[in-house]
Amino acid sequence: MTASRPHALFSFGTLMDERVQTTLFGQAVPTSPASLTGCTTRPLAITDPSVIAASGLDVHLTLEREYGAVVEGAVLRLTDQDLAAADAYEVDDYVRRRVLLSSGERAWAYLDAKPLRPAARIVIVGDSIAYGRCDPQGGWAARLAATHIAGNEAEHRVFQLAIPGSTLAEVSEQTPALLAPRLPDTLIVAAGINDSAVPLSAPELDGLAHIADSLGSLAAAALDHHARLVVVGPTWLDEERTRDYGGLRFTKARALAVREAIRVWCQENHIDYLDMWEPLYEKTDLLVDGLHPAADGHEALYQHLAALGC
Repeated sequence: MTASRPHALFSFGTLMDERVQTTLFGQAVPTSPASLTGCTTRPLAITDPSVIAASGLDVHLTLEREYGAVVEGAVLRLTDQDLAAADAYEVDDYVRRRVLLSSGERAWAYLDAKPLRPAARIVIVGDSIAYGRCDPQGGWAARLAATHIAGNEAEHRVFQLAIPGSTLAEVSEQTPALLAPRLPDTLIVAAGINDSAVPLSAPELDGLAHIADSLGSLAAAALDHHARLVVVGPTWLDEERTRDYGGLRFTKARALAVREAIRVWCQENHIDYLDMWEPLYEKTDLLVDGLHPAADGHEALYQHLAALGC
């Protein structure tokens, strides 16, 4: 890969076609065979006339997770301009994300825009809300697990590893050692509300300073295990009802700052971000203590998450 072609893009479909390359990039681009483990493909109907005209096909392929499977394709070496043209070519059903190829090379690939739809083996890490505190049914994560496993009992798995009280820094430290035995293809990180907490003994401490480093570490760990990172944002809290938890004070302003910091980092680093603020917004009756959702609150979170991610 030369300095003028800094981007490696894994293609398993129409971008391998030299006619499509010529249409998009003005010429055929340097290409070499490559493969992606842990995936298979499924058809995706295309309705965009310009994409159909460029490829000559109204059905393209998208990736589906399948442990032990391999997708054969090619790595395209692209310039900045080429990559922008490829982004414009792909329809809204796809998003560009990092993948780890069978060779060990990291590359871009266009994946399903709904990050949980192609998932098979999901690991969930996070805090007390992800854990399901205050809900005897296990919270939104347990609802997600039930639906996901019911979809394919033989192949689908969900590993709920959230720990109440965890910050993003703690999650980033604990998670790498948990992944290998579970063979995940999707890592859901649902933490952040504890990062918004202000210590009453030291209110000048900035709990936001480590967010980028923590998310970067989690992204690297996920990619090392061929897993797609999905970050779930913090939920709305009722500041008038939250009490001090172990010398910590939770405020809406700080929670919003964490939410924005996570959203911006995910956008800049091409990581899936699922915003969870709105389902509970100003619905204080769905919260037990102003912070933790009741059973109805978790149901609302699950329905919102399912619409965004599945």
